Amino acid sequence: MTAATAQRRPRVVVVPTARPTFAVDVAAQRAAEARALLEELGADVTGPTDLVMTPADLERAAALPLAEADLVVNVCASFSDASPALRLYADLETPVLLWSFREPGPVGDPLWLNSLCGANLFGHALVVHAGRVPHLLYGDPGEAGVRAALGAALAGRLPVVPDLPTTVGERADDAGAVREALDSLRGRTLGLVGDAPPGFTPSQYDPDLLEKLFGIAVEQITVEDMFAKVAAVPEAEGEQEYAAALAAQPSLASVARAQAGTAACVTSAMRGWRDDADLSAMAIRCWPEFPTELGACPCSSLSRLADAGTPTACERDVYGAVTMSLLEALGSGTTYLVDTVDLDADANVVRLWHCGAAATSLAADPSAATQSVHCNRKLGVAGNFPLRTGPVVMARLTEDPAGGLRLLVAAGESLPEPNRFQGNTAAVRLDTPADEFVGALVGHGFPHHTVLAWTDVRPALRTAADELGIPVIEFSATPTKEQS
Repeated sequence: MTAATAQRRPRVVVVPTARPTFAVDVAAQRAAEARALLEELGADVTGPTDLVMTPADLERAAALPLAEADLVVNVCASFSDASPALRLYADLETPVLLWSFREPGPVGDPLWLNSLCGANLFGHALVVHAGRVPHLLYGDPGEAGVRAALGAALAGRLPVVPDLPTTVGERADDAGAVREALDSLRGRTLGLVGDAPPGFTPSQYDPDLLEKLFGIAVEQITVEDMFAKVAAVPEAEGEQEYAAALAAQPSLASVARAQAGTAACVTSAMRGWRDDADLSAMAIRCWPEFPTELGACPCSSLSRLADAGTPTACERDVYGAVTMSLLEALGSGTTYLVDTVDLDADANVVRLWHCGAAATSLAADPSAATQSVHCNRKLGVAGNFPLRTGPVVMARLTEDPAGGLRLLVAAGESLPEPNRFQGNTAAVRLDTPADEFVGALVGHGFPHHTVLAWTDVRPALRTAADELGIPVIEFSATPTKEQS
């Protein structure tokens, strides 16, 4: 801030974003505490006091004098898609601080806020689609470190966006085997259901780039087309699938029979489409239409297909599905698409989660991989179990702001702990500073989804990136070679 700014109270616009499917009472309380702390620290605070959740709320926020502020603080009171980020900040020169909170709920509850994931999604949209550099503040208003960071931000010293690493590990000894794996992807077809969900910028993709780099074609149908396939499943076939799912996981009996029956028909319809169209992987627009119009969630269907060897990605995440396909072609075994939802910097742990579509083979104890209702929608059927422990790799193909794709790679160890959040959770102690990793995810515009694998295929993955001409950004404890 300028010398003139130092002579007056810094002008701060606070925009608290949220989504109605989360704990909005807790989100509103945290947002009010955040605003009060900024005022206590001497800021002249304006902006809506109510949560910004609807299109009308967003348009009222867009009328605020954002350009006249010294700092805009987007309080990610709960998860939100990236629509507010693009509507409010895409053309704004004022610095933007994304403030996300810790998860307050008890072990085993749904994510009350999913605030960090919301900030991650905002960061991707602003960096990749607007060329902006957002700054992340993580923690609750009562924390001393948060208070200090806010005081510095009001004085013009925003949280530092960590530098991206410039070195990567060793390549595969057998480059020929990697080329064979890449060749095995060519000619495959990825099945897409629906368009990208609104405000989910990582779910957008370039079909020409997909064909050029990987030789993967796309077959896309609408959500309505999929619903027609579900409706056409013969009653006997749906009953047979329900019986098979119940035999595999007896806990399914606790889910309302009508919802579980609909989910069984979804599984049968997706399996039939996969077979008829010779699909090698699938990316599904899993909400809002499945719960709101069909009356069931497709998480368990994606899990059933994944257990049968078909990579499945929710939220119609195309590059996520391609990352899964690449890893599995390189020998990773079954993988899972996850959000980064929680950071414990003292323990160097991030918690990776999604709402219940993991293959049951990835459970810490597959025999106890229970099935339940979806954590937010309260409809069946979704898995509810912790993920497998042991060494893990995180990877993600995503847009490079410089053009083309880039590859994010990290690694660590999945630790044994109770299922922290309803759905599927892994607590991963990273090989790199966890706070820097999370800060880079947001500040450098990486997607909220990464792919988790339990076999270390990093040497082959690096070689594959070399073959494809894709730059690697690797968070590693022992990088050994400059990225060319």
